[in-house]
Amino acid sequence: MSSSSIVIRGGTVVNPSGNEVADVRIVNGLIDAVGTGLQGDVILDAAGAYVSSGFVDLHTHLREPGKEEAETIETGSRAAALGGYTAVVAMPNTDPAQDSVMVVRFVRERGEAAGLCEVIPSGCITMGRNGANLVPYASLAAEGVHIFTDDGNGVQDPLLMRRALEYAAPLNVTLAQHCEVSRLTEGAVMHEGACCSSMGVPGWPAIAEELMLHRDIELVRLTGARMHFLHLSTKGSVELVRQAKADGLPVTAEVTPHHLALQDELLRGFDPLFKVNPPLRTAEDIEALKAGLIDGTIDAVATDHAPHAAHTKEQPLDAAPPGMLGLETALAVLNTAVNVDVRRIAEVMSWNPAQIAGVGDHQGRPIAVGEPANIAVWDTTSVWTVSRDELASRSKNTPYHGMEVRGRVRHTIFRGELVVQEGKALK
Repeated sequence: MSSSSIVIRGGTVVNPSGNEVADVRIVNGLIDAVGTGLQGDVILDAAGAYVSSGFVDLHTHLREPGKEEAETIETGSRAAALGGYTAVVAMPNTDPAQDSVMVVRFVRERGEAAGLCEVIPSGCITMGRNGANLVPYASLAAEGVHIFTDDGNGVQDPLLMRRALEYAAPLNVTLAQHCEVSRLTEGAVMHEGACCSSMGVPGWPAIAEELMLHRDIELVRLTGARMHFLHLSTKGSVELVRQAKADGLPVTAEVTPHHLALQDELLRGFDPLFKVNPPLRTAEDIEALKAGLIDGTIDAVATDHAPHAAHTKEQPLDAAPPGMLGLETALAVLNTAVNVDVRRIAEVMSWNPAQIAGVGDHQGRPIAVGEPANIAVWDTTSVWTVSRDELASRSKNTPYHGMEVRGRVRHTIFRGELVVQEGKALK
């Protein structure tokens, strides 16, 4: 046993094969032993907690390069580690956008330098995310890009989307769509329904999401390419994905914690903290999303962590940008909002996202001897109150400030190194 040994003691190990109470020892970046009475140089208390593979976020906005006043790769990675994440997929709506090998390398190298979690650059579907010209898929795939998305913009041109899927299919990469028919959402600030009508503000109809989702499911049927659907928010979307899976199509889908926990009624106070894209929906939509998550229709919980500098979120509702923080609160919000067991939590926050992100060879792995030590230790019982002033993100636009939630990350180990201990970042 080397001097770098770490023992996670007394937790319940959560694996695809089942749960067991056991100690876990880590040496030189790998799991060295799983058993009882293990000894090591650093002992981490996991009593009453769960030990699983580290969480993987499919949808993180790190803002760097270009918008470092809101977040940097380092600050976002720290927030991720505090949330139990050992890997995050960095969305490409940076400035410049992640549509070239040079920018992808920059993002990956900055993530490696931070050393807090794995930062996985995504690529754009179109150059500059402008919906006109496709990116060089082969070059970016050769650089290790596995997920391509114009997140924030849905690809409006159906022919262009078909061509993108046809290029992607032989490269074994995944296109991830932000489903929004933009002509139907012009000027909208929140869900189109009774609440927005009573407030007298423009509404964002559910059909704007569902039309593009339906179109792309049919394009997947035509091309056979793999596709992932980002931050679904409506009852109709869940039903469309459920049917696509029943038809055997290679599609996956994610939901955010905020779409599971927060309702459109929260916007009655015109508070831009609750403005997000897609918007918060109705109680009926929330129940459908929860059901889809529990029954396996929805594969992953993804944060859509979207930091914004304070002065931008302090604008009027129609002018403020959409987006919320999510990395540090994801586990707690999910655990508080949805009656879901710990195995399903590990499945939707670690195992499934790792496979979708193309990093399943070293993330989302079983807690077993010889496996990489990317590990989260978390509980489902700790009750705490979210404070924007205590978050690691450079921005403070959390919608949960002052809210009481249940469940917390205790320790995070990345590549065998302890990066979070007792809820505190060590670097």
